[in-house]
Amino acid sequence: MKLDLTGQRVAVFGAARGIGRAIADEFVREGCLVHGCDRDDAAPPLSSGSRLIPGDVTVSDQMRAVADSIGEVDHVVFSVGVGSGKFGFPFWNLEPEDWRRVVEINLLGAVNVAHAFAPQFVRRRKGSMLFLVSVAGQIGSQTDPPYSAAKAGLINFMQCAAKDFAPHGVRVNALSPGMVKTDLNESVWRAGQAGLPPAERQDYDSWAAEKIRKVSPLGQWQTPAELAAMAVFLASDHARNITGQTINIDGGQVMHS
Repeated sequence: MKLDLTGQRVAVFGAARGIGRAIADEFVREGCLVHGCDRDDAAPPLSSGSRLIPGDVTVSDQMRAVADSIGEVDHVVFSVGVGSGKFGFPFWNLEPEDWRRVVEINLLGAVNVAHAFAPQFVRRRKGSMLFLVSVAGQIGSQTDPPYSAAKAGLINFMQCAAKDFAPHGVRVNALSPGMVKTDLNESVWRAGQAGLPPAERQDYDSWAAEKIRKVSPLGQWQTPAELAAMAVFLASDHARNITGQTINIDGGQVMHS
């Protein structure tokens, strides 16, 4: 399938590592000019044809400065996610203060990025935005309630933004991974193991294999490459009638009857 994205400009937030990195690299392979943004300024350089700009999504003025520095883009991808770093079941194991950073990064960070690029999208009357969310935002995951709630809020904001942008020819969607080998996924494992007696603790691979058997009907990992392939498809004209949707790449973990 020809996606015809050559020469288009893309801004990817959270581009230093993990799923965001895979998405940035995939857009480069499609012939796009990619501008990555991440707080991790020590990350390895991005692929040829792209650059990595330091920035903190929780600071709205920084995001507006990044948008001004990048200039006009055709697509924006928000691939940022952090958990509380604690095991949140039951929720009162956490403190209310544990929520603040998680919500500021996962939800308000996305809002800051959307505000920074909205004026040019409305002016140009074209483009797309994509937010990386999570299956946790759809099922009320008890593992990390702040993360789950923040991603649920982001799904709702995506739908609001899709409705607002639609008259201007701009599409907005969300992409929801299930079990993917990322730093965030490993942090969930570490938080859960910390509260267990030593005899009950599992290594990461054993924990992940057991969880996949429990939650994924297809019984397998999802990969950053799969998320990246869907991200570039959603940016293409083949997806011109897809907006306001949450696309799950989760091995069947979330099914709506």
